[in-house]
Amino acid sequence: MMSFAPDSIVLNRKLPLWYQVSQSLRASILGRSPRDPLRLPTEEQLAGHYGVSVLTMRQALKELEDEGLISRHRRRGTFIEPAARRGTPVRLLGSVDAIVAQQSGMATELLDHGTAAVPAELAEFFPDLDEVATYHRLRGDEKTGEPTNHARNYVRPELAARISTDDLVRWPMTKVLRDVVGADISRITDTVQARLADPETARLLQVPLLSPILHYTGITYDTAGRPLDVVVIHYRGDRFSFTVTLDAT
Repeated sequence: MMSFAPDSIVLNRKLPLWYQVSQSLRASILGRSPRDPLRLPTEEQLAGHYGVSVLTMRQALKELEDEGLISRHRRRGTFIEPAARRGTPVRLLGSVDAIVAQQSGMATELLDHGTAAVPAELAEFFPDLDEVATYHRLRGDEKTGEPTNHARNYVRPELAARISTDDLVRWPMTKVLRDVVGADISRITDTVQARLADPETARLLQVPLLSPILHYTGITYDTAGRPLDVVVIHYRGDRFSFTVTLDAT
């Protein structure tokens, strides 16, 4: 019986090897073709493929088994669960490039844009402004078209004057601010909370009212510590999980 062939990766020695291997194998499983075999290679073969010990490989496989992506059967082997639900992780990663990569790869529709009074809950980030530019986008899975999240960005007007709406359909706001506008981004802070879907979110994401969602707030700062952009994103709770990776070095 043929086995599924996972992608290869270059391991970063600063992060736990089992975690990197599990995430790489997870991405290979979720991105597989329907024609690919469901049986995985043996632990020893996978360990050799990734260049790690069998013990590390076993820990990585346990992570995927706990998630429901694979099942392990004594004497028969390890198999991909064909009916496993796809859940996209929301991660706090360590660089602007990593954040841009995390935000990319979704089909994006710009629902509306314009100017608005600074929302009361965001006033602390724009103390010198009465109005901000606003952009509302709906993003979804490129293959299925299923909506997965909707985002509202609140941007300083002088920056918004240099933003093309076409760019926002192609790229994440972080990339547009850095590479198109030329903003000098120093850091981004992220907060994620569990909430229930309000009527607008339920309609846009095609979920029942009061379904669980992830409420994400991201604040982009320049080198002077001034907020440039605040984004509020509502993610479908049944399609996303939240993962934080801490580097102890």
